[in-house]
Amino acid sequence: MKGYLWTGGETGSGGPPVSGHLAPWEAVATDAVGNVIEFWGFKRNQGRVWALLYLRGEPLTAGELERELELSKGGVSMLLRDLERWGVVRRVRSPQDSAWRYAAETDLIRMVSHVVEEREASFIARIRADLLEARRLAEAQGLVPSERLARLEKMTTLAERVERALRLFIKTARLDVGGILDALREESNR
Repeated sequence: MKGYLWTGGETGSGGPPVSGHLAPWEAVATDAVGNVIEFWGFKRNQGRVWALLYLRGEPLTAGELERELELSKGGVSMLLRDLERWGVVRRVRSPQDSAWRYAAETDLIRMVSHVVEEREASFIARIRADLLEARRLAEAQGLVPSERLARLEKMTTLAERVERALRLFIKTARLDVGGILDALREESNR
């Protein structure tokens, strides 16, 4: 798997490597989340930053994140900006402290829904729009064999059902893939 760092099994020191000032269990947990996030196409360190904030349960400064995760100041700044944009980290400032601190979104369903809405749903909407445009062009061209138009229609239907399922997930935190599976079954039955 792309980007997966194995932290289990035998190690020379009898445990996982400790990064920064993290306890061994924190290092393993933050690396695990980083690996999953990287597998999904995000930056590995975005997952590590969010995981540390989530595990600690208290806001940390950018400097604390730099030290704990052994990251550069510029790297942490870019990661936090991205995480804020995705809605998985927010800035906080306490009355007795002038430094900005960062806290993790702790409502996991809200966090995943927001990321799905920002990334996957808009991507699927673009695909659906492109497929509709392809159909319009094919029909305008004429002389496109009916079986090709039917296949293009099935692709469009699948994109519409995936988009509908994602929108429903965003609203309800429930993913109904029945329509998607029906569209796939229809194709395999031909």
